[in-house]
Amino acid sequence: MTSKGRSMPTPPVPATRRRLRTEPRLAPYLFSAPAVVLYAAFTLVPIGYAVWLSFHALRQRGGGILGPRVEVFVGFENYAAVLADPELVAGFGRLAVYGLIAVPLTLGLALLFALLLDAPAARATRFARTAIFVPYAVPGVVAALLWGFMYLPSTSPFSYLTKAAGLGPVPFLTNPGLFGSMANIAIWGGVGFNMIIIYTALRGIPPELCQSARLDGASEVQIALRIKIPLVRPALLLTAIFSLIGTLQVYGEPTTLRPLSSAITQTWAPLMTIYRDAFLTDDLARAAASSTLLALGTVVVSAIVPAVSNRRMRAVR
Repeated sequence: MTSKGRSMPTPPVPATRRRLRTEPRLAPYLFSAPAVVLYAAFTLVPIGYAVWLSFHALRQRGGGILGPRVEVFVGFENYAAVLADPELVAGFGRLAVYGLIAVPLTLGLALLFALLLDAPAARATRFARTAIFVPYAVPGVVAALLWGFMYLPSTSPFSYLTKAAGLGPVPFLTNPGLFGSMANIAIWGGVGFNMIIIYTALRGIPPELCQSARLDGASEVQIALRIKIPLVRPALLLTAIFSLIGTLQVYGEPTTLRPLSSAITQTWAPLMTIYRDAFLTDDLARAAASSTLLALGTVVVSAIVPAVSNRRMRAVR
């Protein structure tokens, strides 16, 4: 205040201070810019090109056989051809049988191992976690080759025992045993990853809840069923979504085992059909349409599973 009761004028803000105020606002965008650019270049642009390609097809200009081929807009023609393809439909049917075996067993074993490791009487938990998780670190092709040689009648130790007992080789690579053999590879490699997710969620449960239940006379099985499993439902939901998405994207196992079994056709799984259309028959537009439908199916599954789970939880409440 001056002697006349007037306030002193506010001094101007230095330029350096103005820069300090604006730079923190720009910093998050600058740090995230490389990731955004890479995501757009290697994810959004290929997806957009695949969708664009699915609505086009190569046609002979002028109707002649030797004329140049040009891309023309065909609308949903490729999608109609894909949906009417009996081989692709049969591939989804085989995928459904495979998923009915692999997904429940993977999630069930992961939950069981996580509950056992979280039990108070558990010993050597670090070694057990590592041993269960190690198969997940094995590449899918290596795992398929490993199990493939264990499935072959000439090299399988299981078939060696059954042949020694006079029962003949185990039909690992023929129908219908092929579905179980294929699912076994996914179960062997996927249980450890899902177990870690569920076990981490179990470790986040307040120990006071379980201690109070034990003081009330609840057994460990009752605590697991009534306290632990309901509280780790988000983790179970997450692992279920991962397992379903992995089922829709099955490719490495049947492709690797195909030279070992005549029961595995070139179109055994939907992704194998897409590979055939794209790289063997040179029908990129049809492969793009199949890929788009498979991606939409993955998105739908990822949205339906949480919605159904939430509806059931509301019904229970």
